[in-house]
Amino acid sequence: MGQRAFVVVLDACGAGALPDAADYGDAGTNTLAHLAGAAGGLELPVLASLGLGSILPLKGVQPAQDPVLHGRLHALGPGKDSRSGHWELMGVLTDAPSPTYPDGFPPEIVAAIERATGRRVVCNAPSDGLAAIESFGEASLCEGALIVYTSQDSVLQIAAHEQAIPPLQLHAICARVRELMSGEHAIGRVIARPFAGGRGAFRRTGLRRDFALAPPGPSHLSTLAGAGVELHAVGKVAQLFGEPPMSSHPGSTNAQAIAAVTQLLEELACGFVFANLIETDEVYGHRKDIAGFHAALRAIDAAVGVWTTQLRPGDLLVLTADHGCDPLHHGSDHTREHAPLLAVFDGHGGRRHDGPLADVGASVVRWLAGRDAPDLPGRPFVP
Repeated sequence: MGQRAFVVVLDACGAGALPDAADYGDAGTNTLAHLAGAAGGLELPVLASLGLGSILPLKGVQPAQDPVLHGRLHALGPGKDSRSGHWELMGVLTDAPSPTYPDGFPPEIVAAIERATGRRVVCNAPSDGLAAIESFGEASLCEGALIVYTSQDSVLQIAAHEQAIPPLQLHAICARVRELMSGEHAIGRVIARPFAGGRGAFRRTGLRRDFALAPPGPSHLSTLAGAGVELHAVGKVAQLFGEPPMSSHPGSTNAQAIAAVTQLLEELACGFVFANLIETDEVYGHRKDIAGFHAALRAIDAAVGVWTTQLRPGDLLVLTADHGCDPLHHGSDHTREHAPLLAVFDGHGGRRHDGPLADVGASVVRWLAGRDAPDLPGRPFVP
């Protein structure tokens, strides 16, 4: 049976401000530490035993007596969203940040969307997604309007009520808008956000879809594909890359994604699994829900306890993040932070490893392909 590698991204679980965080208005942020303090201490016995408390001080999480490889990872390029974070984990860097729209999208973009779709655009402002559908949900339900909103990140999000615009139709609309957003308006992601329900009870449904820019060059994923490694994506990962093709597994909720990873650990003979656990970002981080965030981490902690019993000799399991979403920081957007690193593999030695996010992809390539990718960023932390 061949070797396997699993990289699981705990979305938005940042581990302290990056040196340039002040440039993003994020000085002093620390998602995990501030969450731990606000929650009165984190109850994460499995992650604690692996060394989470050895990475940085966390209330309720003591340093491990026998940690796995642990440390903090940092971005080499700009940005603080899922696309840039996941890209950097696989060695894809960008020279300049993608455009953002802190005042909403310019009239020519709104007009182009309305011409291309034949539908009226409403909202067109930075907004929390739930607030946007609460304020404009009736316009979408009654007349099929498109609720267009953004954030500090390079995103254009389109929410639509499923009764007026079925999810597959919304996906097609977002694909057209993705084509429109090019050149100077080459935004990082266009995101379809279907919702349902009635006034005062609008709710998002599970058929979100991301339409990301294609990576500008090769990645550690393409190196793996070229070496004949089987690639599996859980959750939104496949939508963030596009190429090379990956077998996609559901993960619109943490429960779905955890179940998919658990099944792959049980059944996969060899290959690479790249998974995203979204709710620490989408459901709890942006809403500053301390109790919900902690509960989600406890569920992840229990899942990791199961996963470690499923590991086989020759397996690599990496737990990390893509950015932060500090619940004590002003606003509700992502924060520019380090990512924690916990890596379980034979011969880890319990040592500390700090480096760029790309070290994860470089390590997976060495682990599964038996060679390095010297033209891509990243230094492997595996033998």
